[in-house]
Amino acid sequence: MEYTEILIKIRKILRSINLESKKIQKEYGVSIPQLMCLDYLGGLKEYRATQGNIAKYLNLNSSTMSGIINRMETKGLVARLPNNYDKRTVFIALTAKGAKLLETSPQLLHEQLSEKLAKLPNEKIIEINDALEIVVKSLDIEDISASPIFTVEDPISRNQYDLKNPLQNHENM
Repeated sequence: MEYTEILIKIRKILRSINLESKKIQKEYGVSIPQLMCLDYLGGLKEYRATQGNIAKYLNLNSSTMSGIINRMETKGLVARLPNNYDKRTVFIALTAKGAKLLETSPQLLHEQLSEKLAKLPNEKIIEINDALEIVVKSLDIEDISASPIFTVEDPISRNQYDLKNPLQNHENM
């Protein structure tokens, strides 16, 4: 097999993530990280959590999380509620509108992949992980932080990339 087949497969993955993100945004009016936040809140007993807990779950920094929560609050999907026991913290709570959107939303690519990977034997998981590690090291991107959520909304600074490598330039994709 030629190495171009590997590049094509990586491109297919990236393109499917991009298409999913655009579809979710168009049909549901939310980004994938927003949908993941709603899903997290929907899975909690009291349908609420602190911003810090949500950020930790999604592996996002606090400023990114603030923007996500602000946009969802504007849409009426979540509400900020005071913590009666600690005035320094605020709970982010799922609203009825947010719960309704969550009920109608489709299963995301990363959830589908997680389910299929869970069915594979451990040896195959190790093999896939090792192959992906080779790709990551080949692109010299080990130091880039990432969450297990597939999204194209991740903030990227230009200094994270070697601009000589066209594979890393997301504008060419």
